Amino acid sequence: MSNKPGDHTATEAAASAPATYDEAAFQAAVRAAEQSLSEGGIPIGAALARGNEVFASGHNERVQHGDPIAHGEMAALRAAGRQKSYRDTTLYTTLAPCAMCTGTIIQFKIPRVVVGEARTFPGEFELLRSRGVEVLVLDDQRCVDMMLAFQRDYPELWAEDIAEDAPADSARVPGK
Repeated sequence: MSNKPGDHTATEAAASAPATYDEAAFQAAVRAAEQSLSEGGIPIGAALARGNEVFASGHNERVQHGDPIAHGEMAALRAAGRQKSYRDTTLYTTLAPCAMCTGTIIQFKIPRVVVGEARTFPGEFELLRSRGVEVLVLDDQRCVDMMLAFQRDYPELWAEDIAEDAPADSARVPGK
């Protein structure tokens, strides 16, 4: 386990949760995000760990599979398959979970979520915390930079991913 001090978001999280996390598990999520980007997809990755062992990872596959609910967290859970319980796991994700993924975290009683960044998308932290989920935001600059570049280069795809209207002047698609 390593202890990564962050900016105010990690400090706020530390007030209610230990500010430690498994760097290898977080790196699995980052690698998954990079894989999605290399496939022309949205660079969001996630990994599930039990203790220090990563047992599943996945990335956003909305573009690759034309599946509107194939978010990174969902892909990691799909890769994990059936488990007796997720109550002893930590979900690592490169971006703050959306409402859909937050609902899934709550449904499967995942007790802890480590988030790469929440600057480019605020996520649903209040809901997670209200249901007893520990949230640690790392404010990882690699994750911030990856999402800022994607949002700048592909605003239409980003808007589609978060169910917003795209800017009128955006029509760029990765690989085209």
